[in-house]
Amino acid sequence: MREVVINPITRLEGHGKITIFLNDEGNVEEAYLQVPELRGFEKFCEGRRAEDLPIITPRICGVCPVAHHMASAKACDAAFNVEPTETAKKLRELEYCGYIIYDHILHFYFLGGPDFIVGPDAPPAKRNILGVIEKAGIKIGKEVIKHRAYGQRITAIIGGKATHPVSALPGGVSKPLSEEERREIEEMVESCVEFAKFTLELFNDVVLENVDYVNMIRSEPYTLRTYYMGTVDENNKVNFYDGDVRIVDPEGKEFLKFKPSEYLEVIEEHVEPWTYVKLPYLKKVGWRGLVDGPESGVYRVGPLGRLNAADGMATPLAQEEYERMYKTLGGKPVHATLAFHWARLIELMYAAERALELVTDPSITSRDIRNKPGKPGEGVGIVEAARGTLIHHYILDEKALAKKVNLIVATTHNMPGICMSIRDAAKAFIRNGRVEEGLLNRVEMAFRAYDPCFACATHFAIGEMPLEIEIYDSERNLLKKIRR
Repeated sequence: MREVVINPITRLEGHGKITIFLNDEGNVEEAYLQVPELRGFEKFCEGRRAEDLPIITPRICGVCPVAHHMASAKACDAAFNVEPTETAKKLRELEYCGYIIYDHILHFYFLGGPDFIVGPDAPPAKRNILGVIEKAGIKIGKEVIKHRAYGQRITAIIGGKATHPVSALPGGVSKPLSEEERREIEEMVESCVEFAKFTLELFNDVVLENVDYVNMIRSEPYTLRTYYMGTVDENNKVNFYDGDVRIVDPEGKEFLKFKPSEYLEVIEEHVEPWTYVKLPYLKKVGWRGLVDGPESGVYRVGPLGRLNAADGMATPLAQEEYERMYKTLGGKPVHATLAFHWARLIELMYAAERALELVTDPSITSRDIRNKPGKPGEGVGIVEAARGTLIHHYILDEKALAKKVNLIVATTHNMPGICMSIRDAAKAFIRNGRVEEGLLNRVEMAFRAYDPCFACATHFAIGEMPLEIEIYDSERNLLKKIRR
């Protein structure tokens, strides 16, 4: 049996490798995504003051710290039995829109988009932001950098820092928004709306007008028929910051809807010996292994998961593109993994539009920004990170110190889907012993669509870890043991 290793896998956050096993005919027997890092944040948050957790947990990741900051703050709100003021909620959501803007721009132009703009078979040295600028032009490159900086500037104004914000406190936020800051943010988000329009036009011209790309998006190797999960508002429209969590089945019908505090009744986590990342599934359906379909409890989150789980977008331009996506790809739900890219750009438009609504709200500059916390207890906070549903669950003692911390991040939710997507792409593209760089990149495209963040899903605790990986075939026969 021949072994093909893609190490490191590229254009993602964190570290990982793909190991592909070929049989004697040169076809793929199995493919594994291995994430050899130890998760440690829950443990060393124990004993910390609760109010420090919104500052500590964003250090999990430098790409999505705002998501951890807000999920942590909301968990603290619940644990201290305090509801933030309306202005505090709006300021948190406005900051969050800035994060979604810069994060989605990062993924499309720097990480996932080069596979389309430059081409999946282009040399590796070209499949990056430099290749995108070379093909699209330096002017567009400058616009990309500028609008990503706008998102970070919004985060810095409200959150105190462009990365690892510090503004959210139990019951509210630490400072109000001045009129001068409000005007600056308004100018930036107006520009972001126009940039989102441009990006969707670029996606249309480069991807949707290319028959081969559309066929690739809709092809079976990049298709998984799973359940989908995302946070929705009272009208079942996508919402990043607040609402109930909704799950739809592979036919698009509502399976259930739950409050953040109820997540343990819905989600269970499976463990495999070849990875430190857990594999979540829906309790009511059960774990059937790495298979899709209505009998499998595997579900997916993130941009496509949110759009599939919702009934639409809450802003007009995003709703228009939402309808166009489903019309183009054959109706709801869309199971095409590569459609995550289109859904991500629809969310970019929504985040810019929603930010404009919030920053022009007359109450956004109110100084009523915090309510007094109550006695410490237990709380769950859920937000929609750029990569999907993020859960923080804290149990505090009578001194408001963390007794127990549980985090389920978006990439953890998506891990079963990512593993299946990699396996299916490898089996489709690597045949008869033919292994070429362009084909391997198509395997990487299967995980890249999810925009995974293995820095969030698993974390180094003490540096290099002793590691043993055992590879089994479908009949549970040991094929290979890797030891470090």
